[in-house]
Amino acid sequence: MLHYICLVECIMDCIIWVLLRSDCHFTKKAWNAQNAGAAAILVADDKDEPLITMDTPEESVRADYLENITIPSALITKSFGDRLKKAIDNGDMINVNLDWREALPHPDERVEYEFWTNSNDECGPKCDSQIDFVKSFKGAAQVLEKKGYTQFTPHYITWYCPEAFILSKQCKSQCINHGRYCAPDPEQDFSKGYDGKDVVVQNLRQVCVFKVAKEHKKPWLWWDYVTDFAIRCPMKEKKYTKECADGVIKSLGMFCICFCFAMFCGKLQYLY
Repeated sequence: MLHYICLVECIMDCIIWVLLRSDCHFTKKAWNAQNAGAAAILVADDKDEPLITMDTPEESVRADYLENITIPSALITKSFGDRLKKAIDNGDMINVNLDWREALPHPDERVEYEFWTNSNDECGPKCDSQIDFVKSFKGAAQVLEKKGYTQFTPHYITWYCPEAFILSKQCKSQCINHGRYCAPDPEQDFSKGYDGKDVVVQNLRQVCVFKVAKEHKKPWLWWDYVTDFAIRCPMKEKKYTKECADGVIKSLGMFCICFCFAMFCGKLQYLY
């Protein structure tokens, strides 16, 4: 039986829980549900939008429980959540099968893997460790990709601004799309340096690099761009700019990226 609930502290006799998305972390929902006996959870989005990837809490939040979560969890669309809620309210018996095959690698003898990253280079040891990994793994990653042993996909971490703060100065400086896509202020100081939305735009540029490179059957060029951008366009030297990024793109012979990014630029100018 499925229960459609907002809080997970209560005792339930269910196997799979359907939870409303709210301000608390996805991982906290899973942890509380697991402790109360749930075998799995489905988190229903509260907006009609494409599904995002559920992320872990920021390092500043103590989350020692993360490594102890063992139950599966998934984010579902608002429309599907509403249908489940309606069926539950009607007292219907619902059987749900969790099928993970779509998320597994396709049987083409290639290893498929994803890398979650961020173009921000001013977040301390975490950013330093990330770019060091990219630089050191670049050679191996490109060889594996060129020889057809792997299929790589980069993803970029985004945050969102709570609706109550969308018009705030902080939200406007860190977000685009009316608070839907945000990145923390790189220096943690809203009065100087780069804004979080600058990071979002550079992330988008890197997404375009991968998209264009993949369309031209050369996805490994993403590694060249990301490492070159980190070296040539650091925030510390005030070079984290469109002009510097364009220079890196041209040096790699990827002029087509300009068209890809231009398609988004019109939207970004409207969404700021």
